[in-house]
Amino acid sequence: MTVESTAARTSRRSAGSKAGATGTKAAGTRRRTGAKKGADPELVQLLTPEGERVKNAEYDKYVAGITADELRGLYRDMVLTRRFDAEATALQRQGELGLWASLLGQEAAQIGSGRATREDDYVFPTYREHGVAWCRGVDPTNLLGMFRGVNNGGWDPNSNNFHLYTIVIGSQALHATGYAMGVAKDGADSAVVAYFGDGASSQGDVAEAFTFSAVYNAPVVFFCQNNQWAISEPTEKQMRVPLYQRAAGFGFPGVRVDGNDVLACLAVTKWALERARNGEGPTLVEAFTYRMGAHTTSDDPTRYRGDEERLAWEAKDPILRLRRHLEAANHADDGFFAELETESEALGRRVREAVRAMPDPDLFAIFENVYADGHALVDEERAQFAAYQASFADAEGV
Repeated sequence: MTVESTAARTSRRSAGSKAGATGTKAAGTRRRTGAKKGADPELVQLLTPEGERVKNAEYDKYVAGITADELRGLYRDMVLTRRFDAEATALQRQGELGLWASLLGQEAAQIGSGRATREDDYVFPTYREHGVAWCRGVDPTNLLGMFRGVNNGGWDPNSNNFHLYTIVIGSQALHATGYAMGVAKDGADSAVVAYFGDGASSQGDVAEAFTFSAVYNAPVVFFCQNNQWAISEPTEKQMRVPLYQRAAGFGFPGVRVDGNDVLACLAVTKWALERARNGEGPTLVEAFTYRMGAHTTSDDPTRYRGDEERLAWEAKDPILRLRRHLEAANHADDGFFAELETESEALGRRVREAVRAMPDPDLFAIFENVYADGHALVDEERAQFAAYQASFADAEGV
């Protein structure tokens, strides 16, 4: 299994083609945000889709000392995260997982922001932050138990300062804000990051988190991955202004960054975390990116969006972008990419073996711990479910 999509490989061979020729504005920005014609929102970008380094007076200093080895490390992070994600998708299709939420196309946003955090920072993810989990040192195989139904998370949040995945949309923004308020009261200089998507930004929990964080000057970074589709709902159906501008109404700064540019995501998140640690309060970072796959494996994106849009964004693939930069700067050779390909295949095998070694989920565990002392309705539902399961055995015996 390759680490780049076919479209990305084709685009890499024809670098300089039509996608991203202007290099400074993400395609579709005006249409997606409702901004007035001729007034595209500002977009922080340090690497163009062609892999060219562009200067930015405000954010260059946050990546000024980055080495070739660190750039290769960012590329490795993205490639291995994508390989893990592809394997998890395949395992779900094979019946080994109940569901999977892919991050395909969002690797730069997650790896860039994840690598900006310090060990003592605390991260509150949604259910798609597989790249951030990788950066926080969570073993990829530990992410899969919940999607197989054998546990409720699979790792100790305090061992990596990485909270368990949150399925309830937007609630982790409040959890992060409360934790950040506690960090401030403790006098620590660590920061908190809350991840959520553009769809979650429409939830009341997120608005409440913005209010509390602003009023209490909480050291929290709200990192929104705007992949432009809340399942089948485009952002234009959710908001009439660019998403990052919402922060101004709550009294703290917001910034839009090219979510397919790992360097820009790294730099902007470092800046936001620095503000938080210095007691300057919350920041909203909008990573403008694109969900190249389905919302989850239960979703069919062909029912609500066209291939043309997806192909345009595949040409701005975050992994392809950094590879072009590495090759142009002579920071990586064929040997590096070949070794990484071998490493990614080994990771895929390890993930497959780990999942297939997991036990089958306990079908009746869902009925436990609903009420402390039991409940007649739950007992009735359990009996009905048991009869339903038994019907399959009866059918097989016929």
